[in-house]
Amino acid sequence: MIDFRVAGLIVVFLVAAVSWLATCAAYQFDEVAAGVRPLDARYFNHLTVVTIGTGGAYENKARLGPSTAVAIERRMLLVDAGRGVADALRAAEVPVSQPEAVLLTSLLPENTIGLDDLLFTRWLDPRSAPLLLIGPPGTAEFARLLLETHGGGLAAMGEGLGVDPPGPLDVREANDGFQIAIGGMQVVAGAMPGLPTDTLAWRIYGGDRSIVVAGPGRAGEALIEFAKGADLLVAEAVSVPEGEVAAAQLELTEAEASRLAHEAKLHTPLEAIGALAHRAGVGALALVRLRPPPVFESQYSGVVAESYGGTILIPEDGEDLVP
Repeated sequence: MIDFRVAGLIVVFLVAAVSWLATCAAYQFDEVAAGVRPLDARYFNHLTVVTIGTGGAYENKARLGPSTAVAIERRMLLVDAGRGVADALRAAEVPVSQPEAVLLTSLLPENTIGLDDLLFTRWLDPRSAPLLLIGPPGTAEFARLLLETHGGGLAAMGEGLGVDPPGPLDVREANDGFQIAIGGMQVVAGAMPGLPTDTLAWRIYGGDRSIVVAGPGRAGEALIEFAKGADLLVAEAVSVPEGEVAAAQLELTEAEASRLAHEAKLHTPLEAIGALAHRAGVGALALVRLRPPPVFESQYSGVVAESYGGTILIPEDGEDLVP
């Protein structure tokens, strides 16, 4: 004799199992599709920073290499192009073809290593205009060698795909005071001493706002003057442990603590960045390329707040910041 209660439970269980499997399959499909589907260009009502990559020179899957987008409406530029920049753009739902310019703060590898990634992935999502690349002296030769290095592979890939290889980059070299209009943005370069290579900071104006993005380097009076009155300053900072107790709290080995102390000679100390932002009178301060990366924002924001009373942001990859 059939037990209808048991049969009913079996049917309910089977329906639930099928529904669960269908949901999992749909979720998996969405996950895969999200990694390959074409993206529409993002639109920004106001001058906006998108922290494409907030990491530095060291590998960190949670924080990809340094790259900061500044955009208004559908016009976008990048400051630096660190490791994994194409993946980081997609994670921020920005098509690789949307940035029309890359502004380099210096030719340090951490700023340039993603350029080939960006250039060749955007080739597969074609644009009518070449990518504009602006950087310190030496940028033109760097770009020439980059394209030359990949020349054979590009030609072979282009032949296989039936398309022409990517055209040449539109390269400009910038010194202190360099200016250019890109879409609705006015871009100004400022020379920054403190590294054994030519280094720039970039100030971008759009609407009634301005944003300053600085690269690695021991910032000082030059950056204070250049960033005066900006609505947002995007800058780096390094936290150097003092003594064995502090190093132990950060779980650093003796060798790591020693390395960090050496690095600090070329980077802005965390304890100094707040005073710098205060003296520059910036409306908000966003910290990227932090060394070591913070586990909790309060680790670093509390230190900076001792000398800076404005808004302190420690963004993750892909965040939008509207000053």
